[in-house]
Amino acid sequence: MKKNTPPVKPVGFGIIGAGMIAELHAKSLQALDNTELVGFYDANPAAAKARAKQFHCKAYDDFEELLADSAIEAVTIATPSGLHASVAIPAAKAGKHILCEKPLEVTLEKVDKIIAACDENHVLLSPVFQSRFSKPVQLVREAMLGGRFGRMVLASAQMRWYRDTAYYTRSNWRGTWKMDGGGALMNQAIHMIDLLLYINGAPAEVSAIAGTLTHSIEVEDNLCATVRWRNGSFGTIEVSTSCAPGFPRRIEFSGSAGSVSFEEDSMIRWEFLDHQPIDDEIRAAITGAGDACGGRAPMNINEFGHRAQLADLANAIRLGTPLRLDGREGRRAVELITGIYHSMRTGKPYRFE
Repeated sequence: MKKNTPPVKPVGFGIIGAGMIAELHAKSLQALDNTELVGFYDANPAAAKARAKQFHCKAYDDFEELLADSAIEAVTIATPSGLHASVAIPAAKAGKHILCEKPLEVTLEKVDKIIAACDENHVLLSPVFQSRFSKPVQLVREAMLGGRFGRMVLASAQMRWYRDTAYYTRSNWRGTWKMDGGGALMNQAIHMIDLLLYINGAPAEVSAIAGTLTHSIEVEDNLCATVRWRNGSFGTIEVSTSCAPGFPRRIEFSGSAGSVSFEEDSMIRWEFLDHQPIDDEIRAAITGAGDACGGRAPMNINEFGHRAQLADLANAIRLGTPLRLDGREGRRAVELITGIYHSMRTGKPYRFE
């Protein structure tokens, strides 16, 4: 007679930061069976207390108190980008597993320090790229790995979004090199960059031009780059936060045997020369253009991708399953973005090693 399997204890999480994205982390954690939200810490104690009251959990008066709590096995990092290393490295040293919002950090040097700290302290590190966990993205990835595109020709991304002046002025860190790490490319377009890398592979060379055209900020609000990918294909990356009223981001992959297009997270085109039965099913599920609101509202994000990634991290912690997205994968997006910025500043192509 089979014994009943005892329930798996949920993984206790603390959230570092209490801003907009922290609310999404909290909702995701409380929606899962294998995670438990223990509490919040923020440099502004009042903000942490407000979030703790909202989600019926604990507020920590200082960072060390959170790290010392044995009920917290993992943390999510929801601070400004340029502060990620300053909290991730102490968290790793305290033995806490980490889910970190994008980007992992604003420079490759800081990213590498975070990865090294996690390796040295045997904790898991997962950077937030929730779009990877969607079914359409997985279908395209499988098609690429299966050779269905033939010879890859073009892999490109376009983001014509709109952010008003208040988006930048209501925060003292957005639009700065030190804390934001860049503008439209680093902050908004990084998810598209990750999907280009995840599906099409590594870059060989980039050339870029950029400018600050409509906002009073340090960083770029418009950028165009051309890419030569290592698989021999070409591509363009076009990003903006100046395009009123804001349109869906678009990603396209085209090869000698097929092409696929996304708008936001919705697949809008799936066409291959070698017809397979699954193609009819996929095309029947395509409902049209993606949600345009992502180009207009910064927090028009549902928590389903975050839920999937948090559940994956919790399973890796509790059950030892392989982590689907680790720190070294998160490093790749920062590497490509910083290469693009290098070309932007020098006016010369940047070649990746």
